[in-house]
Amino acid sequence: MASEDLAGALAAVLGGRGLRVQSYDSGPAGETPAQVRLRKNVCYVVLAVFLNEQDEVLLIQEAKKECRGSWYLPAGRMEPRETIVEALQREVKEEAGLQCEPLTLLSVEERGPSWIRFVFLARPTGGILKTPKEADAESLQAGWYPRTSLPTPLRAHDILHLIELAAQYRQQARHPLLLPQELPCSLVCQRLVATFTSVQTVWVLVGTVGMPHLPITSCGFAPIEQRGGIKMAVLRLLQECLTLHHLAVETKGLLGLQHLGKDQTDGICLNVLVTVAFRNPGIQNEPPKVRGENFFWWKVVEEDLQSQLLQRLQESSVVPINR
Repeated sequence: MASEDLAGALAAVLGGRGLRVQSYDSGPAGETPAQVRLRKNVCYVVLAVFLNEQDEVLLIQEAKKECRGSWYLPAGRMEPRETIVEALQREVKEEAGLQCEPLTLLSVEERGPSWIRFVFLARPTGGILKTPKEADAESLQAGWYPRTSLPTPLRAHDILHLIELAAQYRQQARHPLLLPQELPCSLVCQRLVATFTSVQTVWVLVGTVGMPHLPITSCGFAPIEQRGGIKMAVLRLLQECLTLHHLAVETKGLLGLQHLGKDQTDGICLNVLVTVAFRNPGIQNEPPKVRGENFFWWKVVEEDLQSQLLQRLQESSVVPINR
């Protein structure tokens, strides 16, 4: 891949469009990456935040025995052969009675590669709000409640942060609108836009095996990677080519999300923005030395791409990934 091809790939990822996953550069030691299967080794959850013009939030009343009568945002587990958006729309219809359209991904939450929740800001497009007369195993009812005066009891208080995140986004969008791209993937993996910056100059780490490309790291399902979360796969790849003890590495957040869910492709690819910096910067104006021949630092010279990267970095203009 020539420099212009790398520039095109970077532009696609920065634009949230994604790229097909052909292979990976780093995998868990001693572990062949498992074929990802919903209900077998991964669980994906979708959750929707709705806010209307009166600053009210849509909540559903739970019907499940362990939390019956408590209130929560519309949410549920994805089923095999669903896209992420299809799962979201199904859950909202089942629990709240409404058709909906996702507007943007708000955050991604993870407990390691085997449990990932996708949180969306959404808007209703039709349907009739579920009343107690329509109570079933999915929910008892749904209703709009003032954001500052929610009904009690809540099933869990983790939704309070998500509701505030949605309100903040509506007031001032921190990142561009972002929706999942329907691209097949057989792994839980991350495509890295790993950056080093110095005096308005940006370098991006590139993999060289095959054609030059933005590197991909496959997440493992061993206990150590589950406990450490998906950041473990990022650190593993960087450890293979950089001396990390004098470097600070930070995953800033998500630039894009890829998933298809058809034809037994339950994997996902998270396109993530990562920063690499010296712990003691001093007068270091060049990126850290790369070990081996499988990676190199590519200096981004295209002005538009450079300004996009700097803006996304300086403003943390990414979808947050929370653990």
